[in-house]
Amino acid sequence: MRLAIIGVGHGRHLAYWAGRVGADVVALCDHDERLLEAASADHPGARLTTRWQDLLSDDLDAVALVNDFDAHAPMAIEFLDAGIHVLSESAACASEAEGRSLIAAADRAAATYSFAENYVAHPHVRVIAEALATAEIGPIQLIEADYLHAMAPAAVDSLIGDSATWRGRISPTAYCTHTLSPILHLTGAWPTGVAAFPVHDQDPRPAVAMAVRLSTGALAITRHGFLQGEPESHWSWVSVRGSQGLIESCRAPGEPSWDARLRKEGWVAGGGAAREETRRAGRIELDGELVNRHHEGTVLMLQAFRATVVAGAPPMVPVRAAVAASLVGVAGAESLARGSQLVAVPDVSMP
Repeated sequence: MRLAIIGVGHGRHLAYWAGRVGADVVALCDHDERLLEAASADHPGARLTTRWQDLLSDDLDAVALVNDFDAHAPMAIEFLDAGIHVLSESAACASEAEGRSLIAAADRAAATYSFAENYVAHPHVRVIAEALATAEIGPIQLIEADYLHAMAPAAVDSLIGDSATWRGRISPTAYCTHTLSPILHLTGAWPTGVAAFPVHDQDPRPAVAMAVRLSTGALAITRHGFLQGEPESHWSWVSVRGSQGLIESCRAPGEPSWDARLRKEGWVAGGGAAREETRRAGRIELDGELVNRHHEGTVLMLQAFRATVVAGAPPMVPVRAAVAASLVGVAGAESLARGSQLVAVPDVSMP
């Protein structure tokens, strides 16, 4: 698989793991020539360019979009129309119009669109998915997910206080895909409405909480941004309450932060004590070596993308699910502007 990487800040990390799973990184693109030159040391012989448009006519199988969070949809459409498979990170679109145009492009293209959503493949999410697949805790009633960073106030201000950067210009609700994608993956649901709330009225930008109604009737609660005490499981925590019990990420330091705690209520089996246990996902290996827990989701996501491009496997997170998760952030921003009123999330579930 001949792969180009656009955006070599975080993209340099993605390029490393792409190479480890069998991709040939043949081109690197970034508007920052210093970043580009530094990344080129990892991939000698790769084409370097500061213009992503130059890659449209290259001999590529696929492209990974790892550039600014809110700039992916127009580029993805161009590459899909050129017959190049797309892996797009973090946000599929920045508006409903962009999302619907992206879906239309993916529907008409010979190439495929995959969302680079590693959080659906993190160890604790895999354990929860296995339990839900066998309905161990009954139908889902409430699902919660966090994507939080613990940082000093000065560091937060430097990250989100500059409107010239994507972190500074996006809505506080926008970066919700690392919670919504696991929620949609685990529930098989679609978002239908969202009410978004600033965590603190006097300082509304750093963190938000959202209440999202799902098509199954269940409720999802998500928290995003910068709050102290983040879990060690790559800033991710997930909890699912069913009609018969609960399964959730363990809040603990080190390796246990990737585990899940399952509680089955005693009355379910006709009385007696509740049953509790801790479950751990199996480890992932590459070339005979264990992959660090923090990177397992990235490895599995890239392996799935390679299988899509090379073997025609379905995308792990396809375009409609990617757009749906992203549009919760768009509708959430509208909810914030309306004083936390409930706002409908556009339905993109059907062709």
